[in-house]
Amino acid sequence: MKLYVLSDIHDNIWALDRALKIVSPENSYLLFLGDFCAPFTLVQLAEGYSGPIHIIWGNNDGDRWLLTEQASTFPHVKIHGEMAEFCLESYRIRASHYPEIAKQFAEAGGVDIVCYGHNHKLHDTVLESGIILLNPGEIMGRFGRSTFLEVDLKTLERNVVEV
Repeated sequence: MKLYVLSDIHDNIWALDRALKIVSPENSYLLFLGDFCAPFTLVQLAEGYSGPIHIIWGNNDGDRWLLTEQASTFPHVKIHGEMAEFCLESYRIRASHYPEIAKQFAEAGGVDIVCYGHNHKLHDTVLESGIILLNPGEIMGRFGRSTFLEVDLKTLERNVVEV
C-alpha cells in the first residue's frame, strides 16, 4: 500500500496533470494538504485519481463552499477541514496545512506520521520520538521543483517524486 502526499497546487493544472500520470490508484491513498485555489483543480484531482482522497484546507482554498460541493460529487473524496487525524493501514496520521501546527501535532505524540504544506519546502525527517514529519513540497513549482512524496505503508520508506 502507498500513500501519495501532495500539497500546494495553486491551480497549476499542467503540473497536476503530470503528477496524476505518475500516481496509481491501485492499492494506494492520496492525501492533499491544501491550496487547490479554484474548485476546478479539485475536480481535476478527483477525476484523475480514483483511489481514496483525503483533503485538508489550505489558506488559499478560497471558495470552500463550491470546493465542498464539487467534492461531494465524488464518493472517494473526503474533506476533513482545517486539520485531520485518521488511520491508514496500521498507521495513525495527522495533517495540517501549517508547519507550526504540524510541529505541535508531532510534539503531542500518539501518531506515526505528521504531514504539512504551506511553505512549499520539501521536508522529510524522523523525530527522536520516531514520528515521521513530512512536507511534500509543492505541485505548483513556484520555487523551481514540483514534487510530492510517496510513502510505502508497509515499510514507511519515503520517495520524493519530481513532476
